[in-house]
Amino acid sequence: MKIAIFGQYYQNDTRPIIKDIFLFFNDNNVELVIEENFLKILYSQEILKRDYKTFKSHKCLDSSFDILVSIGGDGTILRAATFVRDSGIPIIGINAGRLGFLAKVPKENIETFLQLVLEKNYSISQRTLLSLECSPENEQINEMNFAMNEVTVSRKDTTSMITIETSLNDEYLNSYWADGLIISTPTGSTGYSLSCGGPILTPEVKGLVITPIAPHNLNARPLVIPDDTKIKLKVSGREDQYLVSLDSRIATLNNNSVLTIRKTPFQINMVEIPNETFLKTLRNKLLWGEDKRN
Repeated sequence: MKIAIFGQYYQNDTRPIIKDIFLFFNDNNVELVIEENFLKILYSQEILKRDYKTFKSHKCLDSSFDILVSIGGDGTILRAATFVRDSGIPIIGINAGRLGFLAKVPKENIETFLQLVLEKNYSISQRTLLSLECSPENEQINEMNFAMNEVTVSRKDTTSMITIETSLNDEYLNSYWADGLIISTPTGSTGYSLSCGGPILTPEVKGLVITPIAPHNLNARPLVIPDDTKIKLKVSGREDQYLVSLDSRIATLNNNSVLTIRKTPFQINMVEIPNETFLKTLRNKLLWGEDKRN
């Protein structure tokens, strides 16, 4: 088996987790290829000493890889997706962070879960991504124009609201007066969109969520639309520029540029470990059922 490893180092909290992972895979003669910058950190912290092969871009990952292991939280998985892209390599997240809906493998009993990986005793959850086109073109966006969680437009250097003129399949929907607007996938519905009052979608739902951020027109509510909808946004405001983010990657755009958002032709394959389902994660993370009456 050939496994790619990507991660982030969180000082002493992560050290024992990383050691357990590498010890397990090495004991089972798994071929490991480590993301270049992550490996440098592990060497500098003296967590690893032996030599490993490395990768530094999505071009290094091909069909010879069985899986990518992400060590960290949900943000680490979003970065891991930028390496996997359209290769189809499944991603499994080992949770070294706190609140997370994607990194499902807990810190405890890591060996038990990794044994399931070796036995390929898991299922695949296909996750929708969004692509973004900008007119006029923007180099920052064109370089990596997809998001697994959400595409967000927001105000930049002012406390003033922006106006987001929104069309669906070239039909005018609304002009949102707000701090911003979130276009979320089902995966991202448990992230920024949820904190702004958006609904939770299960991963298999063929839909997207439009969620305004602090809208001035209070009748502007979150809206669920089919995931094959073409969304166009045109932003204006008192300032000359605004921000657009694709997950954690941010670009600055000029007012009145036009953004077109669509579902990408490829998906990200997330590994689902037995008994670690999306609904179980919801119950645990949102503390559902903690009411004593349940």
